[in-house]
Amino acid sequence: MKSLFVNDEEMDRCAFGAIGYRQTADGFHETLMHDFEFLILVVCRQTDESPRVEHFENGLVRYQIIYITSSDLRRWIVLGENSDILKCFLEGDIIWDQREELKQLRGQIVDFEQSVRAKRKFKEFAKFLKHYLEAKRLHQSRLFLDGYTAVIRALQHLGHLEVLDRGMRSEDGIWEQLHSLNTPAYKLYEEMSSSAETLEQRLELALLAFEFSATSMMSDCCLPLLHILRSRKEPWSLQELMHKGELHELKEELPLVLRMLVYRSLVKQTTASKLKEASGQGILYWA
Repeated sequence: MKSLFVNDEEMDRCAFGAIGYRQTADGFHETLMHDFEFLILVVCRQTDESPRVEHFENGLVRYQIIYITSSDLRRWIVLGENSDILKCFLEGDIIWDQREELKQLRGQIVDFEQSVRAKRKFKEFAKFLKHYLEAKRLHQSRLFLDGYTAVIRALQHLGHLEVLDRGMRSEDGIWEQLHSLNTPAYKLYEEMSSSAETLEQRLELALLAFEFSATSMMSDCCLPLLHILRSRKEPWSLQELMHKGELHELKEELPLVLRMLVYRSLVKQTTASKLKEASGQGILYWA
């Protein structure tokens, strides 16, 4: 298959393997595939532009080539992004792997996915919190339709957390996955969709459930941050935490989650001496 779709000029000079993924015969359900018969993932050690996408035709066959790196794969796993590419990488056919580096990388990615599960849970929990708080604000402002949208988004992230807790990989079709598992998030989604109660009453029900979920899940989902806060006797500034290597992929969510941990009394705060460049005192955190 390599000789049919990928020639030496098309391959990046740093590439070390390629994976082929064939469109299934039952139709148009892979958004990544579009109307292509084949997808080829070319895995590189490094590339100037990643992921880089190219479209080709060989006779009557249309195919798409996506150039990625192992760093891309690891980053997407932590961020919960590009699950369609990850699926193709893990489930596609290896069509070129001269030194078996690609086979080894597949095993490493599977192991890495397990090792970063705590970070994935942190990310999903932070996104859940964001939409939960947004839904709460919109409900208080009596913007019920917008609040409903925020609730559904929060439920999606809550669903991802339920899947992760079961040791599974969350998929793009999260509602189908949750339906098959019959999870609490899916039951609440059904209640929101089909209840005879008013929209305001449905929002109130969801917000009560979210409050319980936020309280019961916070300690477990915030372990990566709590572990750092407990790793020394001295309290931490927000900037110190955001520059901590272990929290690099989580820094965008740190301010919100940190304040929620303080609000729930899982993290304590104190103040530093007056900073030269600021008019107030810096807040420090410890657990």
